[in-house]
Amino acid sequence: MRLSDSAGGRCCAVSRGLIILFFQGVYTVLSLEIKADAHVRGYIGESIKLKCTFRSSSPVSDKLTIDWTYRPPTSSRTETIFHYQSFQYPTTAGTFRDRISWVGDVYRGDASISISNPTMRDNGTFSCTVKNPPDVHHNIPMTELIVTERGFAIQLSSAALLSILVFIPSAVVVTLLLVRMGRKSAGLKKKSKSGYKKSSIEVSDDTDQGEDEDCMRRLCTRCAECLDSDFEEAY
Repeated sequence: MRLSDSAGGRCCAVSRGLIILFFQGVYTVLSLEIKADAHVRGYIGESIKLKCTFRSSSPVSDKLTIDWTYRPPTSSRTETIFHYQSFQYPTTAGTFRDRISWVGDVYRGDASISISNPTMRDNGTFSCTVKNPPDVHHNIPMTELIVTERGFAIQLSSAALLSILVFIPSAVVVTLLLVRMGRKSAGLKKKSKSGYKKSSIEVSDDTDQGEDEDCMRRLCTRCAECLDSDFEEAY
């Protein structure tokens, strides 16, 4: 009985130890949490902010470190482009040289950086890593950066605005001409049904109507040419 009691006691002690280690491990894993935007869109020549925030169960100290890494879209190779430990250490080599700026605040849980004068060569995946001993275990969020040119969108908007400015007055003129022609046509039908003979003034009105139709056709043709030229300039 004494042997079985001793073995049972050792088994219980081992189980309690495993449970304690398990909860310590869970606490360690969850003690530091990092968040970052999954996707960021930027424009050539305009500064881009890569946002990264963290939450630690330990107070921020001089041992806290932050590392930003970059991986091109067609490679598995990563490079460190920024390091922080009490001071800022942006990369001094590679394509991001002299273009990385610190815009974060570690005491507010902000580990963000900024990229100046971005180009499409900066497209790729960025990772933010934070360690605040004893909190060193955490997730590693990744941010995919896509840099495009904003000029095409601005040019398209200008062409659309110009088209609207040309189309609206033309549409008003065409509408007025159609209304005028409709009224004249209705008047002529009434007079033809009553057997009324046209006077010289009415004959002149018919001539004006033909001229109005020619004018409307020329105006529509001109509007179409303006719209075509606007789209050609946009491209």
